[in-house]
Amino acid sequence: MNNKELKSLVQLLDDDDVEVVGHVEEKLKTLGTGVIPFLEEAWEQTFNPKAHERIEDLVHFLQFELVQERLTHWYEHEKEDLLKGMWILATYQYPDLEYTQLSNKIEQLYREIWTQMGPDLLPFDQIKTINSMLFEKYKFRANTKNFHAPGNSMINSLLESSKGNPISLSALYLLITQKLGLPIFGVNLPNLFVLTYKTDKLQFYINVFNRGLIFSKEDIDNYISQLQLMPQNEYFEPCDHGQIIKRSLKNLMVAFDKIGDYHKSDEIKKLISLITGS
Repeated sequence: MNNKELKSLVQLLDDDDVEVVGHVEEKLKTLGTGVIPFLEEAWEQTFNPKAHERIEDLVHFLQFELVQERLTHWYEHEKEDLLKGMWILATYQYPDLEYTQLSNKIEQLYREIWTQMGPDLLPFDQIKTINSMLFEKYKFRANTKNFHAPGNSMINSLLESSKGNPISLSALYLLITQKLGLPIFGVNLPNLFVLTYKTDKLQFYINVFNRGLIFSKEDIDNYISQLQLMPQNEYFEPCDHGQIIKRSLKNLMVAFDKIGDYHKSDEIKKLISLITGS
C-alpha cells in the first residue's frame, strides 16, 4: 500500500458509517506502527470529535503493540541491558521517548560521580561518595508525598523530577554503579526493593529509598521477622534484571489501580504476563 492509498484509508475514519470505520480500523491495525504518522496527520486535519477519539484509540493500540514486542524481545535476548528494560517500560506512558535521551543522562551522571571516586576508596567509602553525589548534590529522593504516582516508576520522570519510588531509585543507582564497575545488584525484599554490595569476602545492603542507608543481613532478618514471613534466599541474594522490570511493572499496575485508571492497569497486567507466563 503506497502513501496515497494509506492516506485515503485513514481519511475514512471520519466516515459516519460504523461498518466502514470498523473495517478501516481492523485494516490499519494489521499495518503496524508505520501508519502512526498518517494517523497523527489525520487527527490534526479533522474537526470530528468521534474521528479524534477513533484515531487516538488506534494510535494507542499500535503503540501498545510495539511496547509488547519490545518487552518480549528484551526479556528473551537483552535482559542484561537494564536501561533498555526501563526505557521500554517508560515508553508505555511516553511513546516518543528515545533510548539515547536516557543513556546520555545516565552517562553524564556516571562521569560526574566517577570524578569523585578515588582509586583507593574502600567499599563503604565508595557508597558514601555515591550517596553524597546523588542525594546531596543532585537531590534525588523518595516521592513520599505522592508515592503511588505512575511517574514514580518511570526512569525518565525520575531523571527530570529527581523523585521516584524504591525500585526506580534503585535502578538509577544500579545503572551508575554498574558503569563504575562495582559489584552491586538488586534484591527483591517484600514491600521494599534494595541493593546489595556483594563479593566473595564482603556483603552488605543499601536502601536507596532511604538516601543510600547501609545495613546488614541481620537487619533483613529483623525486617522479615516483623513481617512474620519465613526467610527465603531471594530476600538476601541478587536478582536479575528481569525481576527488576517485573517488579517495576507491578508497581506501575498498582499505581494505575490507585488512581482508578483500570484500563491502563489491565494493559500493564498484560505486559507482566508476557515475562512471567501467567
